[in-house]
Formats: sequence, structure tokens, C-alpha cells
Amino acid sequence: MVNSSPAVAAHAEGEEIEVLESTDVLPVAPEDYDPENSGFISTERFRDLLAAHGSELDPHKLEVLLALADGNADGKICYQDFVNLVSSEDELEMSNKRSNSFRRAILQGSRQLRNSALREEVGLGLSRRLVRHVAYETLPREVDRKWYFDSYTYCPPPWLMLAITIAEVVVFMYYGFQLNRWVLQVSSPYFLKGPLPYHPQLRTQAWRYLSYIFMHAGIEHLGLNMAMQLLVGVPLEMVHGALRIGLVYVCGVLAGSLAVSVTDMTAPVVGSSGGVYALVSAHLANVVMNWSGMKCQFKLFRMTMALVCMSVEFGRAVWLRFYPPAFPPCPNPSFVAHLGGVAVGLTLGVVVLQNYEQRLQEQSLFWIFFSVYTLFILCGIFWNIFAYSLLDVKLPPPP
Repeated sequence: MVNSSPAVAAHAEGEEIEVLESTDVLPVAPEDYDPENSGFISTERFRDLLAAHGSELDPHKLEVLLALADGNADGKICYQDFVNLVSSEDELEMSNKRSNSFRRAILQGSRQLRNSALREEVGLGLSRRLVRHVAYETLPREVDRKWYFDSYTYCPPPWLMLAITIAEVVVFMYYGFQLNRWVLQVSSPYFLKGPLPYHPQLRTQAWRYLSYIFMHAGIEHLGLNMAMQLLVGVPLEMVHGALRIGLVYVCGVLAGSLAVSVTDMTAPVVGSSGGVYALVSAHLANVVMNWSGMKCQFKLFRMTMALVCMSVEFGRAVWLRFYPPAFPPCPNPSFVAHLGGVAVGLTLGVVVLQNYEQRLQEQSLFWIFFSVYTLFILCGIFWNIFAYSLLDVKLPPPP
């Protein structure tokens, strides 16, 4: 039997910690695990132990352990997860090996995880069914899905993605009426004259590296970006919050415009593709990395459709970039912002989505990618200051 390290529980407020008796630790036979070698116990054996010794556990802790078993699709339980779950708070702070959703489930004594899967819940209203749907769309572990389902209250609502989308539609409508053009607005001589799009001649106006997202080349450009932004961005914001999703989105936007200024130096930039591709790429990578745990319906078909939409939008951007411009020598908007967004999504974005309910500042991988991103931003700034004159780049006239 494992030596019992004191387990912890908290009051309903999660403020005070009390030490449980040693009988609160679940007995495990030595042959069922070997920490020095495998470090795992089979899910089937783990359930047998819960059935045999569950009466000795705090009922709430038993719920969490069952949720751990339910949410594991690999047929085995990490021994360290089990030890951390029943260890003292000091040991938890030192090891930091398990997800914060487990820690919070223990520390908040009023928390109740259900034994049954969320899909078996009946009698739910429309809003709760939406929350359940979002949980299965974005989270790979059943214990995290249950935690999210019980704790999400729509307060605050997913306002960020909705606000950005509404602003993009308003700006597009304004320019549509002003230019009297809805398809390929970029072909109008007045399209780039506004204060929003990025133009290489106006690169000293720093806000343009972000504000270009509110301008789109036409209704086809806006429609594809808006669809992906709402279908992917809103659920991600509901789960991870506006701050984290906004971080990924803004990083993708800024990386997109800077990537254009470095690699496609004479081209302007419009559209929210940098931010959208950062979110969609991060989400798709998260689904692939947790394929067995993601329980969203028709995930292969839906992932294929997302890739098709991204490919169509990217193909449109590439075609437009090399299509003869309506007003030479200024070229059409660049497609490189899409690639900048993908790079952010596959690095910073994946780290954010992989660490639900965990502190990003405690994740070494987050700081590695954030440092690389910061270095890229600094290099891009210096490039914009010095490279254009040193390389004697022939820029198109200002709009």
C-alpha cells in the first residue's frame, strides 16, 4: 500500500485548508503501478480500486477521481496525477504536475462533479445546451468539460469577438456606401485613402499595424473571415475568456502586418485574417493533439471543412495579390498576414488552449514562445526603421 501523504480539502469558500485523516487516501496495490518505471495504472484497475475502497474517501474527492477515469481515453492513469490529487497543498505547489482544474475541484468544497457524462444530461435549457456543446467543441478532458459546464455563467458574455465582428461589418458597410462597391472594394482608387489600412508609405503611423483588420477587400473577404471568427472565436472566448483569446488574436494581427512589412515590403494589408488564422490554427492544432479526447461530433468532417475554408480564403488572397492592380504601381493587398497568423496560432495559441484553467505564467513553454514572438516584434520594428532605406526599396506612392 502507498504511504499516505495527507490529502487536502477546503471550505466552500476555498480559503482555509484542513488536513484529512490518512484513511482519505485511496489504497493501491504495489503491482498496479511502478512509479520508477511506467508511472501508470490501468483505467480498469483504477475503477476496481475505486469500487473497493471508495467508501473510505471523501465523497467529493471520489467524484473527482471518477471524472479523471471517465475523461481518460488512453486506458491508463498517470500515477503522478493520482498522487498530486491526494497530496498536501505544499506538495501541490512544489510539483505543479496536474492541471489547475483538479486543484480547484478539490479546494472548492462546494464543487460537485457528476458521475455521468455531460451528453447524458437531460432537461437542459437552450443556454445550458449551448454551454455543453461549447465544452465538447473545445475541451479534450471530461473533467474539464464538467468543470466548465458547472462554472460558466455567461457573465461576462463573449463580447470581444462579437464587438470586433460588428465593428468590421460597420466599417465595411460604410465604405460600401461611400465607394458604391461591395465586391473587390480594393479596386476603388479611394479604398486605401482612409486611416485604417496598412500602407508601406504610412508605416510610421503605428496604429495601422492593428487597425487594418477593420478593412476588407470585398464582401467575399469579409464573409469568410467573419464566419471563421464567429464559429471558432466565440466558443474559444466562452471557454478561455476574452483576455487570453484577445492575446492570441492581437498577436496574430500584429505578426501579420509585421510579416508583410518584412517579406512583402511594397504591399498594403487589409482584413482580419491574421487574427482569425491565429485562432483557427490554434484550435485545429489543439484538436489534432488531443484527437482521442475531443468528443465533438463529426470532428473529422468539420476539421476538413475548416481547412477548406482557410484554403479558399488563402487562395483568394494569393490570387488577388498577383492579379494586375487596378491602380499601379501600388500592388494589391498582401497574403503574408495569413501566414503570420498561422505561426502565432501554432505556437502561442496552442499553449493558451492547452492550458485551460492554468496560469500561463507558470508554463515554461509559454515564456519560450512569447520570448520568440517578442524578439520577432523587435526585429520587425528595427526592420521597418532601417531596412527600407538601406535596401533602397521603391515604394508605391502614398494613397
